[in-house]
Amino acid sequence: MKRTRFTEEQIIGLLKEAEAGAKTADLARRHGVSEATIYNWKAKYGGLEVSEAKRLRSLEDENAKLKRLLADTMLDNAALKDLLGKKMVTPAAMREAVAHLQASLGMSERRACRVVGADRKSVRYRSTRPDDADLRERLRALAAERRRFGYRRLHILLRRDGVLVNRKKTQRLYTEEGLTVRKRRSRRRAVGARAAPPVLALPNQRWSLDFVHDQMASGRRFRVLNIVDDMTRECLAAVPDTSISGRRVVRELTDLIRQRGKPGMIVSDNGTELTCNAVLAWCSEARINWHYIAPGKPMQNGYAESFNGRMRDELLNETLFMSLDHARVTIAAWAKDYNEQRPHSALGYETPAAFAAELNKQWPVPLRPSGAAQQAIASPAPMRNNCGQALIPAG
Repeated sequence: MKRTRFTEEQIIGLLKEAEAGAKTADLARRHGVSEATIYNWKAKYGGLEVSEAKRLRSLEDENAKLKRLLADTMLDNAALKDLLGKKMVTPAAMREAVAHLQASLGMSERRACRVVGADRKSVRYRSTRPDDADLRERLRALAAERRRFGYRRLHILLRRDGVLVNRKKTQRLYTEEGLTVRKRRSRRRAVGARAAPPVLALPNQRWSLDFVHDQMASGRRFRVLNIVDDMTRECLAAVPDTSISGRRVVRELTDLIRQRGKPGMIVSDNGTELTCNAVLAWCSEARINWHYIAPGKPMQNGYAESFNGRMRDELLNETLFMSLDHARVTIAAWAKDYNEQRPHSALGYETPAAFAAELNKQWPVPLRPSGAAQQAIASPAPMRNNCGQALIPAG
């Protein structure tokens, strides 16, 4: 039977027999090896003693081990360089990195996990969570329709459609689908004291006015006069035109008062259209309390500024207006949607129209105080469901 391994003592003894005069063919036949093997032994162990042969074998084994360690280290370094710049924080990222090392460098799963620093159990884990394809499709459709809505408002819209899902799940799917709204950098605004007095938590107590500018596809600029109810956050009017004078402002306010009644106060900045003689004469004639904010303090007119920001972010920056008529139709439709469909975060994610209706229910008509009682101080929380005299801070 052919032997598969000879010790150093056996190899040295066989070579000494050959040196004593024994023929190589006889030695090969007797020990069950080929003559070529005996010649290789002579080249390697010729003239060595048994102790020297054992030392040579140990050196060879140690050298082979060092080569393997060096090769493994070089392979690990190559794997780390291949993964350089990739964040491996989540288990999904680690699973992806392990699969990449197995495919590109031929690593075993055990070794790839050791290089990445991942647990093999987490790498082998397969999620049993449903893919929620229908929910993802609906979320993408809503995000495409409402491009500037975050996951909170989209969650409200999903619940309106009858989709009962946890808000955290909506946030996770919203992030996985890459629907995060990119924040636009805004200019720094001066912060001033909120000088206007508080008003009752009722609709039509204080209106805020401000202008916002944009341009059409032809390059012609136009402006929009926005009128907002500070309490209910309703957009009372959004009037686009190429030029809006003080007389036009008075005419729009007169029409609005004819529809809704006279407000307790109007807040605006110090623009020339709002401080002209036509506006001042109209205020005196109609007995309207018009409050002008301090120059350079736009946050004193914060409700109108906030509304302008939402309009610019969700409408003006997203729409290419072909003509003034197109702008009027589009802005009117957006204002209607803003009042009746868009959830408002400051109102507990209710719509402004629904919030105004709820306020009217909370304040019965006989108990609604008139202008003389508007200086009374009460709870500043408009979201409470009580019949006390709630106030909102100015600004």
